[in-house]
Amino acid sequence: MRKPHVLLLSLAGLLLGLLGGITAAPAEAADNGSWSVYPAASKIAARPYFYLSADPGQTLTDQVVIANKTGRPLTFRLYAADAYNTARDGGFAVRTLKEHMHGIGAWARPARSHITVPGHRSVTVPFTLRVPQGAEPGDHPGAIVALDERVAPGSGKFALGVQQAVGARVHLRVSGPTLPALSVEHVRIGHHQPLVPGLGDSTATVSYTLHNTGNVTLDPKVRLKARGLFGRTLLDRDLTRIPSELLPGQRVRLTEAWHGAPQLDWGDVTLTASAPGTRQSASASFLALPWLLAGLVFAAGAVSGALLVRARRGRARRSAPVRRSPRAAPTPSRPRSSPSARS
Repeated sequence: MRKPHVLLLSLAGLLLGLLGGITAAPAEAADNGSWSVYPAASKIAARPYFYLSADPGQTLTDQVVIANKTGRPLTFRLYAADAYNTARDGGFAVRTLKEHMHGIGAWARPARSHITVPGHRSVTVPFTLRVPQGAEPGDHPGAIVALDERVAPGSGKFALGVQQAVGARVHLRVSGPTLPALSVEHVRIGHHQPLVPGLGDSTATVSYTLHNTGNVTLDPKVRLKARGLFGRTLLDRDLTRIPSELLPGQRVRLTEAWHGAPQLDWGDVTLTASAPGTRQSASASFLALPWLLAGLVFAAGAVSGALLVRARRGRARRSAPVRRSPRAAPTPSRPRSSPSARS
């Protein structure tokens, strides 16, 4: 009986920043150890990525190199793909072959869709990029991808099949008005405190969404500030876990740990995101309160309130006036007979 296989398309190589390791490859060629993909060298120098500019309706041509670093022939499927930011950390990644494309993936076409590269050799393939008339101005990131369509078998009850792909980045800018715009959305803060105040560390997690609402790629910077009661500054620092390339239209959900957060305070946190030509801030309030202590205070207050109400009712009963008994009606006396009435 055959084991069920789960197909996992590994696009780790498509983070596209690994160092190349073969002769004639540019210093920053996309590389997964078995093959690399990079732009053909120009007349001036080698290029780490494709940097292209075009007008709407213009057609560009260029060449991509696929280098085999192994001793056996490798066969690849070549295709163009749109780029996006990963949800996990905002890294640069590209769409798979079966996903819908609307930018570079729809406009670029390699001259050959399948190639076989001999061991320790490289093959250069031309491609054409046709920018449609109605293309929006600004940046359109993508990649030319070399996909190994073989599925590496896995082991275990549910075997995990793996496909690998490597791509060379394409940075295309379509001429027209450019608008850098950035927003900070959905700021949240969660506290993690010890049950007993003072016995343990208090931490907080600040989460937020960074959204590129413009049409150019941004290198954002984010600053986090926290203020407590009476405007006291609790935290003020630049954040480091920020994607270096936030692509147009992309959202990335990010988190930041705040160690040593207050255990008893009331204030707000403010995140300020900036990039050349744009700056935006967003805030969220927080209440740091030890819930065990709050529960004990609430229980003590409830008990005290109940005792107070009971005491007041007891005093009210003791001080209530005693009702007097009603007077008895006097008994009418019988009239005495007068002497004149006797016979």
